[in-house]
Formats: sequence, structure tokens, C-alpha cells
Amino acid sequence: MNPVHLSLTEAARLLADRSLSATELTRACLEAIRQQDATLNAFITVAEPQALAAAEQADQQLAKGDAPPLTGLPLAIKDIFCTTDMPTTCGSRMLKGFLSPYESTVTRRLRQAGAVLLGKTNMDEFAMGSSTETSHFGPTRNPWDPERTPGGSSGGSAVAVAAGLALGATGTDTGGSIRQPAALNGITGLKPTYGRVSRYGMVAFASSLDQAGPMTRSVEDAALLLQTMAGHDPLDATSIPEDPPRYADSLERSVKGLKIGLPKEYFPAELTDAIRNPLHEAQELFRRLGAELVPVSLPHTSYAIQTYYILAPAEASSNLARYDGVKFGYRCQQPRDLADLYCRSRAEGFGAEVKRRIMLGTYVLSSGYYDAFYRKAQKVRRLIADDFAAAFREVDVLLTPTAPDVAFRLGEKTDDPVAMYLSDIFTINVNLAGLPALSLPCGLHEGRLPVGMQLIGPPLGEEVLFQTGHAFQRNSDWHRRRPQPVANGAAS
Repeated sequence: MNPVHLSLTEAARLLADRSLSATELTRACLEAIRQQDATLNAFITVAEPQALAAAEQADQQLAKGDAPPLTGLPLAIKDIFCTTDMPTTCGSRMLKGFLSPYESTVTRRLRQAGAVLLGKTNMDEFAMGSSTETSHFGPTRNPWDPERTPGGSSGGSAVAVAAGLALGATGTDTGGSIRQPAALNGITGLKPTYGRVSRYGMVAFASSLDQAGPMTRSVEDAALLLQTMAGHDPLDATSIPEDPPRYADSLERSVKGLKIGLPKEYFPAELTDAIRNPLHEAQELFRRLGAELVPVSLPHTSYAIQTYYILAPAEASSNLARYDGVKFGYRCQQPRDLADLYCRSRAEGFGAEVKRRIMLGTYVLSSGYYDAFYRKAQKVRRLIADDFAAAFREVDVLLTPTAPDVAFRLGEKTDDPVAMYLSDIFTINVNLAGLPALSLPCGLHEGRLPVGMQLIGPPLGEEVLFQTGHAFQRNSDWHRRRPQPVANGAAS
């Protein structure tokens, strides 16, 4: 088998018994990038010299027999995590060529665990988008059909994992940006509980919603990566001051007797058969395994999109105020005066979607509208979180679709922001409530486009998500399906 199609856990076993070297594995990933990425555009930066140097060091550690758990495993990093040895652009002209003076906690922990970082992946500009089409560096293409989007904003990371360019990747999830692209590319993506993974060194979009997480080929791999990424960080004031449990222990637990809630609001009559049928089959599999399926209600679900698109832009307008051409970011040429410097630097440095959200956020925070919009949205956010709390008094985990449809065509929704925002209709509630959620593949529409299933857990409920998701993957093979390699120049 080509080693680029191994899971992280499979590759770790081969590296440990020395039947595969970290250098061979890294070279295979770099070759796959060379063969496919001119079409897929999954990477903004490929750090070949650094990756090969890290792989050689990993081989030396493996030879000693005391290597840490991720030693020699090639990963791709979403270009939102600050790194000192390669640029951090956030998919924006505003940060093009920016080299951070410090390292994010997530990438520092991955490096310390021995991972080989292949490069930085493409993303919607400042993580604002659901298709990876708003990137300054051009759109990323879905490896299952290069004429379709990979979802967003972590589309580059999802494609890198699905297409065999990396064995795992990091993503960030503000309203579904790990789970929706995971669903559209047939991989596994986890949005952890808010605060479980440090946000230090992760470029901020909406600080009360952003959360880093793993994107992998299996639930078992997600547990492995989260074990390294999670944990208290004194550099992040929102970091949970508790050690994470040993996630591998939850993988072998049975789901017999587990109560799985089915929220009626997530299965509307308009849901397409492409999504409904695979989810129905997944429910039947869980029933055969001994789980109990329980109808539940989350009555404030319909207010999530409006609430999110008040709160997230409000936080974004504040966070992105620092990019003014003076302290951070792109600076315009030959400004006439200070006002011209500010205005043109931001006008030329940001793309259309970022400008739209800054204006929306500034409007809802203005003195005349703060109470009417922002304060009211915060109250609705509380009601949405209360809905989940009530549901989790009845069930252990919730099962829903991840996305309302399979991957859509490039350009199909770029002129209709509301249609684009609705791509996250089943994922946004989780961020508003700060909960963990897992997306994993559960079918292939017409045999060629992946369908995702979402499992939602209570606060710090990653263990029950791994327990439930791994049970599904031990009894199905959707997570083992791979797209055919894409040749460079294959897309029109």
C-alpha cells in the first residue's frame, strides 16, 4: 500500500517496528503534493526542507526506542496557526509573507510530540467562509470532484487528509469549519469543547467561538491527535484548567445501552434523501449495536444562524481592527496622510467577505443598535445552550446531519452570502453552546460524494464522542473510502 493512505495509528505502528522510516513517509507525502496540489490547491506553503529535517530527526529518535507518540507522522497545519519557520497568512493578502515571532501552542505541542509539519494549508480568508473560495491564494478543490468545493474554512486541511497529501491535519472551527469540510471530503473532524485546546497563537476570528481541533481519517486518529493538542495553557485565559483524560481508553467501550438523541429540528422535511438515507442507515446500525434512539427537541435551533451572524461579525470587527497598516499587516503604497494610510491599507488588504463581516459587526455594536441586536443575540445564545443542557439530561449524545447537502459546485453560492451561511446551519449551534462535536463519514451519494454524520456531546464529552464514533467505524467502512488521485491540470 502507498504509505500516504495509512492512518496515523497504522503509520505509527510501522514506524515503531522500523518497517517504514519517517523519511520515506515524508518523502511520499511530498511527492503526492507535487503530483496533485497544482490542481487541488490545498497548500499555501509547503515546507519541504523543514519537513525532511524533522523526519531525519524523527528517525534518529525512533532508532533510540523512546520516541514520543507522534514521532515521524506527517501533518498539515491550517494557515491560521502561528509558526516561526514558515509564513502565517490566514488566507489573506493582509498577512501575505508574515513570519510570526512566536509559535502557537498547538503547533509547539505537535512538534514536541515528534510530528513532521509538511506545510500550511489553504483556508477561507481569516476563516470567514464555508467553501475555501474567499482565500487570497485561490480556491481549494474537492478531490472527490475538482469542480466542487471542499467546504470551509478548513478546506485545505480537509483536502490534504482526504487526498493523501498528509496523514492528519489541524483545523479551526468557529461555526462548523472543521466539521463541514470533514463531511464534504469524507474524513473525520472533531470540534472539541471550547477551552479544551489552547487558542494561543491562533489568529483570532471570533474569540468566544473559535476552537482548534484535529482532522483525520478515523476517530482513533482524532483521539490520538487531540491527546497531544489538549490541555491547560497558562498563555490562554480561556483554557480549561484540567488535564484531559486518556482518550484511547474510551475507544473500546460498547455503545450498548447508550442513549442517542435525534433532535427533530435537525431532520426537517426539506432534508434531501442524499443526506437523510445514509443517516437513517447509521441510526439502524447503532440500534443493532444496542444503543437506544430517543427523539428530543432543541426548540431554539431556528434562531442559530441569525444569532451567529450577529455575534461572530461583532467579535471579528473588534479582532481585525488591529490590521491597520501600522501595527500589523499590509500597508498601502504612498499614502497621502494617516487617514488615507488606514483606509487604503484595509481596503486593499482585506477581501470582500471579510469587509462584509467587519461592516456588519461594526453596525451591530454601534451605540444605537447594541441593545437591539448584540445584547438580544447574547440572550438567545443562552437559550440555545439551555436547550442542549435539557437534552443531555435525557440522552448521552446527539446524532444529526453535519451539512444540509453534499459538496456544492465552485461559484454556486459566492454571489449569495445567505445561501453560503446556511451551509453551516447544523453546526453553528454547537459553537454557540461551546460543546464538542464530531463529524464522520456515513455514506457516499451516488457513489462519489461523501455524506457526513455529526455526533454532539455534552461539555467535555469528547470521550462519549470517541466511544460512539469508533463503534460506528468498527462496524462500517465509509472512513476507508478514498478519492482517486487527481492529476495536475485535471480541473478546467
